[in-house]
This record gives sequence, C-alpha cells and structure tokens, in this order.
Amino acid sequence: MTASARYERVVRKAQADGRIPAVSVALHRADREPWVFTVGDSGNPDHPLNADTRFRIGSITKTFTAVLVLQCRDEGLLDLDDPIGRHLPVPAHGDALIRRLLSHTAGFQREPYGDIWDTLQAPDPTEVLAQLDRAERVLPNARRYHYSNLGFAVLGQLVAKLRGGSWAEVVAEKVLGPLGLGATTLNPPPQAAVGYVVDDFSDAARPEPQTDLGGVGPAAQLWSTAGDMATWGAFLAHPATVDPGGKVLAAATVDEMRFPATVTHEAVWQAGFGLGLIIEPQSRWVTHVGHDGAMPGFLASAYGRRGGEGVPAGLGAAVLGSSGTSRLIGDVVHELLKLAVELDPADITPWTIAAPAPREYRSILGHWYSEGTPFVFSWHDGALRARLTELPADSPPSIFEPLPGQPDVLRTVSGRETGELLRLTRDEAGAVVRMHWATYRVTRDQQGFDGGAASDGSA
Repeated sequence: MTASARYERVVRKAQADGRIPAVSVALHRADREPWVFTVGDSGNPDHPLNADTRFRIGSITKTFTAVLVLQCRDEGLLDLDDPIGRHLPVPAHGDALIRRLLSHTAGFQREPYGDIWDTLQAPDPTEVLAQLDRAERVLPNARRYHYSNLGFAVLGQLVAKLRGGSWAEVVAEKVLGPLGLGATTLNPPPQAAVGYVVDDFSDAARPEPQTDLGGVGPAAQLWSTAGDMATWGAFLAHPATVDPGGKVLAAATVDEMRFPATVTHEAVWQAGFGLGLIIEPQSRWVTHVGHDGAMPGFLASAYGRRGGEGVPAGLGAAVLGSSGTSRLIGDVVHELLKLAVELDPADITPWTIAAPAPREYRSILGHWYSEGTPFVFSWHDGALRARLTELPADSPPSIFEPLPGQPDVLRTVSGRETGELLRLTRDEAGAVVRMHWATYRVTRDQQGFDGGAASDGSA
C-alpha cells in the first residue's frame, strides 16, 4: 500500500468512525507536492466537497493573533512584559502582562462578560475592552494555565490599536497576504461547508448557526482550507521553509513562541503552551506544534512536526471537519504527521568533506571535563558544539557563537546552558588549555572542584 493510500485510509476510517459529515485534510512539506484529500458531503448543494471547501478553524485563529503580537514586539511597538494597560485604555485588569495573556497564564476568565454561547451575540471590539471590569480574574497572574478566549480578544484589540486598523485588516495585511494564504478569510465564502451537531444516538445531524464573533474574532473567527492550514502548521514548525525571507516573522522569534511557558495540567505533562502555540511531545526529541480549534459545527487541527530522524523540513498537517462533536479530528493530525515520517521520510543527504574548524578553535576539539563529567567539543556545520559524552548522538548539542570582536568569548545560542558564556584561556602558544562555561571550569583532565586531578585519589 502506498503512503498516499495509507493516509487516505486513516482519514476514511476517522470520518466513518467519528461520523463526521465532511473532512478535509492536507500534508505540506518542502520537498514534495502538497497532499490533499477530502471525504464526505459539504452539506452545501451549490458547492460539493473538494480541496477548496472552507471550514471554520476556530481557535487556530489565536496563532495568527499571537504572530501579530510578536511582530509588534520585534518592531519595538511593545515589550512582552508590558502590562496591557500601558497600551490599551481598560477599566480593569490592566496589570495583566502581554506575555501572560499569550500563554493563558494571566488568570482571565475564559469568555467575555455575558453568556455569548447562549445568546450567540458577541461584544464588538469596543465592548470587549469596556466590559473588562465585569469580567473576573479567576486566578492570580502567573499562577497556572487557564485557557481564555477573552485574553486573546484583548490581544487582538492591542494589535489593532498599535497598527491603526481593525484586527481583520491587520491579519490580512501582515500575515495572510505575505504567506499567500488566500483561502483563509474572516467570513465564510460561498463554498463554505455546513457545520453540524451529530446526534449521539442516531445518524441524524443538525446544522449549527454561523456565528460572527465580533470583538472576540481574534480568538476564533477565521475560515480556511486544509491546504492553507497545513502550510500554516509548517510555518509554525519550520518558518524558513514557508517564509524564507522572514517577511512575516523572524525564525528566531517563532523559536521563542514554541518554547513552553507552562504545562496545561500540573500532573499530566502531555501538552505545553508557548506564546500562543500548543506544544505536544511525541517520541524522543519530537514535538508537534500548532493549535486546535472548535466552533459550533466545526473542529479543526493544524500542527507542524519538529525533531527526530527522517523529519522533512516544513512538515505540517491540517485536519478540518464539519462536526462539532467528533474528537477524532484532533487525533488524525498527529497520526498523519507520524505516518508521513514513517512512510516517506526525508531524503538522506550524503555527507561531504567540509572546511576544517578555524585555526583558533582547533585546540578545543575533543574531550573535556566539567563538574567531573565528560563532554566532547566538535566543529560541525560551521559552528563550535558541545555534548555530554554519555548522551546519544542524536541529542541536541549546545552550539556557540563568538561575541563580535571577541573570538575567545562565545555565547551559547542553543542547547544546554543557552544564553551562557564560554570563555577560553590559552597558553603562550595560543592553544586553549582551559575554559569556563557558565562560570564552571572546563579542563582536559577530570578534576575536583579544588582543582586536583581525580586520578590522584585522596589528598
């Protein structure tokens, strides 16, 4: 059975077992043409189900709002540790930090004031802010994870104010246009699928209303296709493959967004939350990063895969369904990402001879000790690296970059001790004979903290 046939079978089974009226899925990767598959009935007699059918993506919208916030930060319009009241005129909770709102740790209640899921009447952008004094702070700032649509509604009004337009205008101009996500829209186009609530005890299904979220739109308003959302998942995992020029966001900033700020449950560490992104650990060194979405009649998932052997660059997947009641949609996206690596791994690039390490760093290469523990320092892909000797070869190394104009002082830019300095000490001939990494002494022989050789035994 071909890889495509295996993918298709997974989707068909989920659609049948989950009793989902329409399912659209896509896989995106930098080294292959996109794979898109649909099964079911759109419920729209004028527009049968196909790859261009639009589905509500719900809270995947939050990832777009988060990117807009980080764009503002990178341009100096805000600091993530600013209180929201520094930028918005709010009647309450102005001390909530932007960073905490992004990671759902500001303690805001889940929804805006009022029973909007009963009335299906959402506040407009002005009302979202004006009614903050009627919304609870259900937890202290930074106490723990608590998911909040209200928090992201406020963040959406933040970027709108800083950019001088509506949130919808800003997301179209700053993200959708530059990435070519032309099928992602604020409102449902004519080819939109009908969303349903499927009866638990029969094969009946009831169409759900199409709700306009107004001022809560930055949390869950958007509609899209599986193809666009698989591309978006790839961007969140490997931005350089989708946005090589960094027009939307620098790759280093997306890295920052992916770093877990909190776990979603204190006892079961199955998922974390970064800056607007969900991080789901898979096997060793592998994570899926993205978001799920739910709106009346629709469930959606879009994720990219990072780490692990055989993972192609720019691997993203999306699963969109026209049922608000089948949680299988969220399982399929992770299964497809896993299968894509198992059935069609990235091509293996042949090893080739490269230039040697710069002369000033060659005396570093080899085995060293710090805190009595062995490390190996090496030069690969144009950078100095270090790894605990006992770790497997596929474990992420520490990578160093010299400070400008200071070749003997290097910054750890990834891996163990990220951010810390590595300072080199040389002998009269210029060879490195000792190093200090995060202030810990690094030596060629194994030493105690008093500087004595471990091989000497007791003093």
